[in-house]
Amino acid sequence: MTAQAQAQAPRPRRAVLALGSNLGDRRQNLQGAVDRLFAAPGLGFRAVSPVYETRPVGGPDQPDYLNAVIAVETALPARAILDRAHRVEDALRRAREVRWGPRTLDVDLIVVGDEISDDPELTLPHPRAYERAFVLAPWHDIEPDAEIPGRGRVADLLGAAGLDGVRRAAGSELQPPA
Repeated sequence: MTAQAQAQAPRPRRAVLALGSNLGDRRQNLQGAVDRLFAAPGLGFRAVSPVYETRPVGGPDQPDYLNAVIAVETALPARAILDRAHRVEDALRRAREVRWGPRTLDVDLIVVGDEISDDPELTLPHPRAYERAFVLAPWHDIEPDAEIPGRGRVADLLGAAGLDGVRRAAGSELQPPA
């Protein structure tokens, strides 16, 4: 690769995605998301968090969730990561019928480097991640020094959010992608 091509190539950066499932085989849905997200090139695996069981936040009455966070290294544009996340949700039969309703899989793009976007279809950082313990607790497990651009350290945000309704799920560890 020439020096000019290297200068124009996107620089790899860290991205964080949050996974959640409260329908069907929740653990298998999360594992299926991990496996499918990395099935195509462009995302380099960094870490997958322990799984947490959490009470639903908002929305109708529904079962508890299993949640996890994955950290990746990527040069993909944020839109391409989000599009991949939506394809994975579709592959695992996510239905978008009720806002904040039950689902087989939810994949949220939390941060991509220090990118900030107020696009309604791709807001970065994720607009509510800083106050959601079901994102912050698993993220803190894999990146204790992480920060959300414009919001602060994940550890501090988790302290403010508290762990009410959020607990580690015993025996539900996810496997890194093959």
